[in-house]
Order: sequence, then C-alpha cells, then structure tokens
Amino acid sequence: MKLFHFSIIKFTLCIIIGVIIAKLFSISVLASLLLSVSFTAITIILYLIFKNRRNYNYIFGIATYLTFIAFGVFTTNINEDLSKATHFSYFVNKSKSTQTITFRVRELLKPNAFSERYYVDILKVNDSKVIGKALINLQKDSLQTQLPIDGIYITKTNLVAVKTPLNPDQFSYKNYLEKQQVHYQLYANPQNILKTQDAKHTLFGYASRFREHINTKLSHYQYSNDQLSIINALILGQRQNITKEVYDNYTNAGAIHILAVSGLHVGIILLILNFIFKPVERLKNGKVLKTLILLMLLWTYALIAGGSASIIRATTMFSIVAIGINLKRPTNIYNTLAISVFVLLLIKPNFLFDVGFQLSYAAVIAIVSFQPILEALWTPKYKLVNLLWKTLTVTVSAQFGIIPISLYYFHQFPSLFWLSNLIVIPFLSLILGLGLLVITLSLFGLPKTFLSDAFGEVINWMNQFFGWISNQEDFLIIDIPFTVLQVVVSYILIFCIYALYHHKNYKWIQFTLASIIALQLSYIFNQYQSKGDLFVIFHKSRNTIIGKKYNDQLAIYSNLKNAETNTIIRSYAVKNSLKPLPSKPLTSVYKFNDKHVLIVDSLGVYNLQNIAIDYVLLTQSPRVNLERLIDSLQPKAIIADGNNYKSYVKRWDKTCKKQKLPFYQTGKTGAFILKN
Repeated sequence: MKLFHFSIIKFTLCIIIGVIIAKLFSISVLASLLLSVSFTAITIILYLIFKNRRNYNYIFGIATYLTFIAFGVFTTNINEDLSKATHFSYFVNKSKSTQTITFRVRELLKPNAFSERYYVDILKVNDSKVIGKALINLQKDSLQTQLPIDGIYITKTNLVAVKTPLNPDQFSYKNYLEKQQVHYQLYANPQNILKTQDAKHTLFGYASRFREHINTKLSHYQYSNDQLSIINALILGQRQNITKEVYDNYTNAGAIHILAVSGLHVGIILLILNFIFKPVERLKNGKVLKTLILLMLLWTYALIAGGSASIIRATTMFSIVAIGINLKRPTNIYNTLAISVFVLLLIKPNFLFDVGFQLSYAAVIAIVSFQPILEALWTPKYKLVNLLWKTLTVTVSAQFGIIPISLYYFHQFPSLFWLSNLIVIPFLSLILGLGLLVITLSLFGLPKTFLSDAFGEVINWMNQFFGWISNQEDFLIIDIPFTVLQVVVSYILIFCIYALYHHKNYKWIQFTLASIIALQLSYIFNQYQSKGDLFVIFHKSRNTIIGKKYNDQLAIYSNLKNAETNTIIRSYAVKNSLKPLPSKPLTSVYKFNDKHVLIVDSLGVYNLQNIAIDYVLLTQSPRVNLERLIDSLQPKAIIADGNNYKSYVKRWDKTCKKQKLPFYQTGKTGAFILKN
C-alpha cells in the first residue's frame, strides 16, 4: 500500500513540519498569519491557472503543501498563551514581592513529598483580568482537603518562572511544563488562600464531581487504597493516588499503558457500546442514531476520564472509526490515524510533543503494519492458542513502534513485557467490562456483592502479578543511553525492514544495510562525543557530589553513600554514555589537568604550601574569614554548593563582590564545570 497516495497523510505531515518550525524559530503571530493567507491565495490562483494542465499539477501540489506548513506554524503560534497580550506574565509587578492572585483550579496533579499540586487558570493579577495557566504548589496540611476543580481562590503570593535544571542532563521539568503551556508557578499555604463564592462550573468541574461521586459509592465496597487507585486509573483515567511502589511495578513490567486510559481502553469500550446499542439499528435511520449515541457516550467518557492527551487522541480516532463502521463508509486505518492527528494538531499543536501521544501513535502504526506479518508466521489449530498467539503478535508488533521513543525518554527496556501483556491483555475486555458494571451497580446504590468482591480480587491479582514481574530484576535492562539521532536512525531501519519484507528487491536490501551501518555509526559518534575530561561540582541540597570524567568513565567523590546510584549521577552518566565508578570520600584538594580545586568543609582548614589554588569550593557551611582566605590563596573563583546555609552563601556573595572575585552558587547558576 502506497501511503502517500492519501492526501490527508501528506497534509498531516505538512502540519507536523509547520508545528516543528514554529517551535524551532521565532515567528510572530502576524507573520505566520500573513504567510498562511499568502500561500492560500497563491494556491487558489495556481489551481485556477493549472486545473486543466495536468503537466503542471506538481506546482499546485507544492503550493498546497507550503500552505499546510504555514497553517501548522500559524496554529502553533496562536495556541501559545505567552504570545497573547492578556497573559498574566505581562501584568506582574516585578518590584513587589507579592501579588494578589485570583485563580481557578483546573486539574489535580500527583502530589510530591512536600506539596499538593494543581494546574490553575490565572484569572486576575491584582485588579487586572488576565489569562494563562500556572502550577500551584500548596503546602501539605493534614487538615486540608483537596481543592475542588473549578474552585476559585484568592491568595497573596508571587508568580515565579519555572527554573531550568541545575545539573547537566537532568530531566527538565521546565521543558515538560512548557509543553502544557505552563511557564510560571506559585507557592502558597492552605491557610493563606481564600475561596470566593462566584465559581462558575465547567464541564471538567462536573466531570470531577461525578468521579468523586463514583468514589464515594465505591467506598461502600471497602476496597483498599491500592485497589481504589488502580480502579481510578484503569477506568476513570486518574493516576494521582497510585503509590510509587505500585506505579513502578507496572512500569518495570512493561504494562504502564494499562493504567493510562488510551486507545486500548477506548477501543474496548467502543466494542462494548457497539454491542449494547446494536438493536437501535432496527429503527428508522437507526445507524445514524446509533452513531450519534456512540459518539456522545465516547466523548462523555473522555470527559469523565479527565480529557488527557491520550484520551482525546484515542476518542478522536475511534470516533472516526465509529462513523466509518456504522455508516458503512470504507476506512483505511492509516487514513483514520492521519485524520485524528490532523484534527488534534490543529486544535492543540503541543500534543505533538506529548510522550503519551507519540507512544500511542507509534504503537498503533506498528501494530497495523507488523502484526499481520507476524501472525502469518504460524496458524495454531486451537482457538485458545490462536488467541494467545494473536495477543503475542500484537504485543511484539507494538514494540517496533515504541522501543526507540521509550529508550530515549526512559532509558530502560522491560524484557518481560510480552509475558505481562500475554497474561493480562486477553482478559482486559472482561476486566474493563466488569469494572464498568461494578461502577454502574454502585451508582444505583446496590450493596456489596459477589461481583464487587470479584472485581477487587482481580485488581489484587493484577497488582501482585505485575509486582512479581517487576521483581525479576535480571530481565529489566536499565540505564540504556539513547539519543535523538539514534531514535531517527532506528525508525529509518524499522521502515526499511518493513519495506524490504513487502518488496524484496535489491534497492531495499541496500537501504536496510545502509540504515544498519548508520545505526552503528550513531553509537560510534556517541562514543566519540564522550571523549575528553571534565570536572563537575554538582548541585545537591545538603550534600556534596563531585565528578571527574575521564573519557567514558566517571569517578565520583561525595559525602553521600553510594552516590553513584543517585538520580543526578545516573542521569548524567546515561545521557553521556559514561560508566560511573563506586563513589569515594571527599579529599581536600583535587587536581584537574593543571588546575587545583581546594575543598573547604566545616572544619575550615586550608593550610597549603607550594600549591597554587585556582578554585575554592565551600561546603558544609565552614566558618572561615573569606577575605583572609582570598588574600592568602588568591583563587580565580569561589564556589558554594548546595551543602551550605543560605545566610552563609549570601555573606560570601557580598564578600566576593567586594573583592571583585567571581562567585558561583550552584543553587542559582547550576553545576560548576571545568573542561580540559
């Protein structure tokens, strides 16, 4: 099948290119609008000129593609809240330490160790009406209940720009939030926020209250916290209350997609609804009526399940499938996928950079491409074996699509993924159906029954099974270095293998071999980049971590036990293809090439002879006379890591300014790095 014979696929690719261009280059809304209008006008004119001249159709085609690229740029720009004059960032008085902020709660997030977290819409800054989305960190309080969705509150605090990571190659929460249109955050205490009485309810607010109502009803069935959290994730799309242990078990077992309501869940629900409403087809215009009912119920479920990127993507795709199936319109799965991507990116271009969005589409494309090939390798005689074989081929096929992306983002590969999916996926339809039935019975007020107990036991069994899979640590491959270049080359190789299977000619053998060589060269390039020496003072609150990189090895010195397993070190080592060595205790002086770094700790001792000190690291809040130290050692710079009292760091900063000496504070400027 020649995919590029379908216009919608080519137009979707053009939209994607436009979105990427808008992110890479700073193009104003006005400029992108003018480009869109200009290319549209040119395309119409060219169509009128060449519509009867087939030899010149390619000119019209090029203009059409450029028009859709311009649309991609324009839609991306108009969806950027920061580009709008009413965004709250333009109304913050930077000379004041606090502002009066009015906000509406939009979405509950997973809490961290210190705070309950929410996405909020900023409605007012002082007396100015504004727009924009922010993250609020609400200090944990045992007496404080969760803020209701749509609740409007007023507080006095300040909006702070989300910071970039302080250590190299660390996960950037700033970049993640920017994709959610969140550039600022605020911190507040529950006692310092005041609820107003003029809250206007949105559909998301009604959906949240309905989920709360469901959970209240389910509480009568006496489910444990782990059971209830999995039910909420599996059916209601809410994963905030899953414990880290349970979440990690599902992740390490390669089954985390089960807890994210997406294409798998929406597809199963569509099949269930399609079966339930089959009798409607007997009515006059029954197929149209049935299609409308299915669409209404699918989107109602999407709203109740939280309306995340994966849910919206899946619901859009299966809405198109539902229309095609019930109105007997011939559909092509690649066309369906392209239409859903096209529509979603026109509405919200940032979906393109959502990891779940990428994984979902990659998995579906891989399944429809590779599953028929794998299934044809064997035809079992027995129905049960055939079902298991089909499940296995679907699971393995999906890996062709998701492995490169998964390795890039998560740097691990659960090699027992096939077992997890082989056992659970065949029963997922029954599990979801039973769950929906139990929820329905609870809403009607039916007491605890055999069905509710059975569903609880199924959830327990799932948790225990994935816990067991997760404990098979020898089968979990972690800390795998993988770059963007390797992602691109991997997909080229996968495409070449697919094309070679279908065409089996010399040309595709050449392309496949060339892509294998390119993948090998990408690994060699990574090794080449890792060459060279570095001396790094990492930022770590209440601890000191120093790294010395020698080609592909990383020596670690720290007052922290097993520092080589710390997230900061692991992330840095994986991203740079380094082998971290077991950590060693800190010493007083480090030599890096021809430079010397002195460590002054809580003892404050720095008696040195015949060694020229280039840099001084202050750690563990030493009580030293910094002016005397500077006069004595004449260093090139003073460094303070995260293992110091803030009051000391402020005093040292003033002293260095007075002495006109560079002062590096890792808590502000990030890790201090020396290169050879």
